[in-house]
Amino acid sequence: MEYQELIAARHSVRRFEDREVPREIIDKIIEEATTAPSSKNTKSSEFVVVEDHDTIVALSEMRESGSTFMKNAPAVIVVLGNKEKTDLWEVNCAISTTFLQLSAVEHGLGSCWVHVNGRVRSKYAADPDPEVRKGHPEGMAEDYVRELLGIRPEFGILCVVALGYEAE
Repeated sequence: MEYQELIAARHSVRRFEDREVPREIIDKIIEEATTAPSSKNTKSSEFVVVEDHDTIVALSEMRESGSTFMKNAPAVIVVLGNKEKTDLWEVNCAISTTFLQLSAVEHGLGSCWVHVNGRVRSKYAADPDPEVRKGHPEGMAEDYVRELLGIRPEFGILCVVALGYEAE
């Protein structure tokens, strides 16, 4: 696929076919995402692949809204940044995630970024709230994902990317 076609083809996909993504394709996508540039070449981004349906369903409940569609994704990739390597881990993760999503398109897959880290800062929100876990306004989505997957404290969690074959 030519570069302009690749860019034009990438869009957020929230409906997936009920079929598995071969692990070799997922591994290739991650390999390509690791080639993304990073501040001072720190390569602080890391990835956790989740293919277990029950765990994906649990991840889909991480936020009050915007994450429930993930329950039907055959795979998700959690994008982490090593905070001990750089204070720009979020920027590095964002660049890596962009590479990841473009690679997914190249391999015939759809994807959708679901933000985990930080606060909602929408000019449309009356009062910016933390990205809360569904039904638990006291709990941030990041805390929920960290506990669910056993992610160590030196890693920040930027997002989860739902991945699969786009449903018609």
